[in-house]
Amino acid sequence: MDLNGVISAIAAAGYGARPMNDRDSLSENKKAQMNIAVIGSGGAAMAAALKAAERGARVTVIEEGTIGGTCVNVGCVPSKILIRTAHIAELRRKSPFDDGIDPCEPSVNRRKLLEQQEARVDELRRNKYETILEDNPSIELVRGRARFASRNSLKVVPADKGMTCEISFDRAFIGTGARPAAPSVPGLSETPYWTSTEALASDQIPGRLAIIGASVVAVELAQAFARLGSRVTILARSRILSSEEPLIGDTLTEIFRKEGIEVHEQTEASEVSYSNGEFSLVTPTGRISADCLLVATGRQPATDNLGLEAIGVDSTNGAIEVDEKMETSVAGIYAAGDCTDQPEFVYVAAAGGSRAGVNMTGGSATLDLTAMPKVIFTDPQVATVGLSEDQARRLGFEIESRVLTLDNVPRALVNFDTTGFIKLVAEAGTGRLLGVQAVADNAGEVIQSAAIALRAQMTVHDLADQLFPYLTMVEGLKLAAQTFTKDVAELSCCAG
Repeated sequence: MDLNGVISAIAAAGYGARPMNDRDSLSENKKAQMNIAVIGSGGAAMAAALKAAERGARVTVIEEGTIGGTCVNVGCVPSKILIRTAHIAELRRKSPFDDGIDPCEPSVNRRKLLEQQEARVDELRRNKYETILEDNPSIELVRGRARFASRNSLKVVPADKGMTCEISFDRAFIGTGARPAAPSVPGLSETPYWTSTEALASDQIPGRLAIIGASVVAVELAQAFARLGSRVTILARSRILSSEEPLIGDTLTEIFRKEGIEVHEQTEASEVSYSNGEFSLVTPTGRISADCLLVATGRQPATDNLGLEAIGVDSTNGAIEVDEKMETSVAGIYAAGDCTDQPEFVYVAAAGGSRAGVNMTGGSATLDLTAMPKVIFTDPQVATVGLSEDQARRLGFEIESRVLTLDNVPRALVNFDTTGFIKLVAEAGTGRLLGVQAVADNAGEVIQSAAIALRAQMTVHDLADQLFPYLTMVEGLKLAAQTFTKDVAELSCCAG
C-alpha cells in the first residue's frame, strides 16, 4: 500500500494523518533532545522551567536554598499577610463608623499571627512549587550551588557537601533573584539590624522601630508595624517614594504623620551603634534610639558567585543585561527577574521567565513593559501605570493632566474615607492616555483597568465614555477622564 493508501485507511478508522517531512522530524527530534539548565526556583525560574518542559525540553533546576525564591518565602506573601493583619488591627482600633460601632484596642499576639503566616507560606510553597517540580517528569531538581564552567556547562556543588558534579546544557536560564542591600553606614554592619527577611520572620513587635529607607518595602512595613503597636521612625535620604510622582509621596507622608509615624526627610544616619538591646542612630538633627532597626534601602542582584564574567555575560552592578527576548550577551544563555536589569516585580519576573522558556525552545516571544502596573500595599494603596508628568515631558510629550480628589468619587464618599486622589496624564491635543497615578482604597484593582486602557492606546475621551459600575472605586477613572472636559462636581451621581 502506498502512502496515500495508508492515509486513507487511517482516515477511514476515524483518525487524521499527514506525511512528516524531514524538517518536521528534525524539529521534533531537536526539541525532544533539548537540555535546559535553570538556576534558581523562584518566580522567573519556575516559569522558565515549566514553559520549556511544556514545549518538550528536558529541564534541570538547580537550587541551593529554599524552593520558591523570595516572593512566596520571604517577600510578597508573608509581607501581604502582615500588612493585612495590621489593617484588621487598625479597623478594630478606629474606623469612620466609630459613632455606631464601638472601637476597641486590639491585643496583638505576634507569635500566633506568625504561626498563621508561616503555615500559609508553607502551603503555597508546597502546592505551587515543590509538588509541581516533583510531579513533572521532564524536570529534575538538583540541590546545590551552580557556577558556570563554560558557555555550555555548570559546576554544581551539592547542598550536602558531596562531590561536585558537572551539568551540560544546550540552553541555560538564570533566575537567581536578589537579596537585601545595606548602605555603607559606619557601625551598621556590627549591629543586629533587620532586613525585610528578619522583620517578617520576627515573633515580636518592637516598641520602637527605626527604618532606614523610604521606598516600597520601607513604607509598607513601616505602616504595618506602626498599626501593630510599634512607634515607627522613618529616615528618608530625600523623601517618601522619591522615584514616584511627587504628589504620591506628599500624600503618603501626610497619612503617615496622622497615624503617628515620624518621617524625617532629607535625613541620613552618619553612624549606627548597638548596646544593651538598643540601637542608636546619629543624624544631622539629633540621635534616634530604637529597639529594632530595619534597613530597607533596596536589593542587589544575586549574581556574584555565578562566574558570569568568565563566560562573557554582561552586567551592570551585578544586574544581568537582557534583550527583549530575555537573552543575555551570550547566545543561548537567558535570564529574567530581579537578577537582571528588569523592574523588580514578581509578575514581571514570571512573564520574563515564561518568554525565555519559549525562546530557549525555538520560539520568538518578547516582553513589552510599556503598560506595566505597579502597586504599593500601603493603606490607602498606591498604584501607577505608564508615565508621570515629569517622565512624559522628558520624553518630549506636550501633556495635559488632571487630579481628581476622592471626595468626587461616590465609592469613597459612602466609605466615609476620601483620602487620596486619581491623576491622569494625557498627550495634549490628542488626549491619548499616557499614565495614571492613584492613592486610593483598592488602587491596585483600579490600576489594571488603567493598564488595559493604556495598552489599547485609548484617549481620556474614550475612557470618559466607557461604562463603569456605580459605587466602585474604579469609577474614579471615568470621573477623572471626564474632568478634561467638564466639572464633575456638577454631575449627578451616575451621570454618563
